[in-house]
Amino acid sequence: MTDQVGLEESKATSEKYEVVHSKSPLFYPEYERKSDLKHQTHYCPGCGHGVAHKLIAEALQELNLQDQTILVSPVGCSVFAYYYFDVGNVQVAHGRAPAAATGLKRACPDKIVIAYQGDGDLAAIGTAEIVHAANRGEKISVFFVNNAIYGMTGGQMAPTTLVGQRSTTSPWGRRPVNEGFPLHMAEMLSSLEAPVYIERVALSDNKNIMKARRAVRKALELQRDGAGFTFVEILSPCPTIWGKDPIEARKWIGEKMIPNFPLNVFRDKKIEIPNTNVPPDKSVAEIVEGERKVAREGMVYGRSHHFQHIGIKIAGFGGQGVLLLGQLLAEMGMREGLEVSWLPSYGPEMRSGSAHCHVCLSKDRIGSPVLSRPDVLIAMNEISLRKFASQIAPGGTIIYGREQLPNDLSIPNAQVVCIPASEIADKLGSAKVANVVMMGALLEETECLSSETAMKVLEAKVKNQALLELDRKALAAGRVYIDHTVAIGAITQADGFAQ
Repeated sequence: MTDQVGLEESKATSEKYEVVHSKSPLFYPEYERKSDLKHQTHYCPGCGHGVAHKLIAEALQELNLQDQTILVSPVGCSVFAYYYFDVGNVQVAHGRAPAAATGLKRACPDKIVIAYQGDGDLAAIGTAEIVHAANRGEKISVFFVNNAIYGMTGGQMAPTTLVGQRSTTSPWGRRPVNEGFPLHMAEMLSSLEAPVYIERVALSDNKNIMKARRAVRKALELQRDGAGFTFVEILSPCPTIWGKDPIEARKWIGEKMIPNFPLNVFRDKKIEIPNTNVPPDKSVAEIVEGERKVAREGMVYGRSHHFQHIGIKIAGFGGQGVLLLGQLLAEMGMREGLEVSWLPSYGPEMRSGSAHCHVCLSKDRIGSPVLSRPDVLIAMNEISLRKFASQIAPGGTIIYGREQLPNDLSIPNAQVVCIPASEIADKLGSAKVANVVMMGALLEETECLSSETAMKVLEAKVKNQALLELDRKALAAGRVYIDHTVAIGAITQADGFAQ
């Protein structure tokens, strides 16, 4: 009886009060977790992620942005944020949140896009992504939770780990001479021109939590108003990995982290990013139709080919136009209605390094662009000839860019045609067109494509009229040299190559 009376009195008392603070409607009523965990998050007691989540949820609720928000959460302790926030959620790979957020914001500019990242994510594997997103002034909000450690994976040293702070991978403490100094992301990003708002806050006590609350809200307000890139760094406790209780962890933020990561507003001004060189405002249909029109105008109809499939490898020094020659041949093949592929391979040197490419021309679909046994080898120099001659298919053709083969080199299984392409090009006025001389030789020797198509492609690609005239002469010179100087054997093979 006494218990019943007490229950009724408690109920009557509770009815006199209004609930002011409760779970935000930005969170799901129940979380998709095990049956006994549906009303709690996976975060450790005293973890700062829960507080940061509540600050973001509160700001979104007050600004009425719930239905407009997309939250991007990568790998880290907050990897399950999509279990909790009742907003649009995108889960991304480690460190890639700014890149994914960039795509989302550009595709959906009216949405509020948030990247929520930890220090092991943003400041380590994701450094390039965050720096370039900030530098471009992407209109996203980034909340960076800095607890100076890798929390999810067991306490390894993070880019933000303090000097002297111990971790599983720095058991004697971080040493600048060995591991470098902690990264200060807010300061680093504030050196860029495009960001509009950058602030560092802390979850160390009630006063600083209220400052963090204002910073989170401001970042979202600025994004709502279309201002630009906003970034809030949140110094957050990690009691479990730090080996402290929740109260000690918050004290440690004030005593150790804040002196190393001073709280400050590093950027708070609107930046007008110039919008110059804007591409034409055309619909996808207009662009596609324009491309189709160009393709139709460039097609060469009625051309028959004596081969089913031909593989051409072109090799030489960088700067000899090896890759360009391959591109021209592929373009010619397309215009004559063939299936084509072009695969380049080159070293880091702009000039004098080796370069080669594979070109496939086929009446059927091409299974692989790689040629292990090319039908034709165009070798612009002796090094390329010696390197690739042994790969030529039996009965294939080698076009060598010199007047004769080296005395010590024998190639018994292929038709070899020598043409001093560089000397011919020099006589025409420029060594640059030696590759076009070789193209003329190829067309005359193999008849794989037509010289008329070659000129159409050159006219489309070469805008300088003087150089175009030089290319026309080079193409003709290559054909004439083969026609009048080289003795061509009878064409007896099914693929049409001379032997």
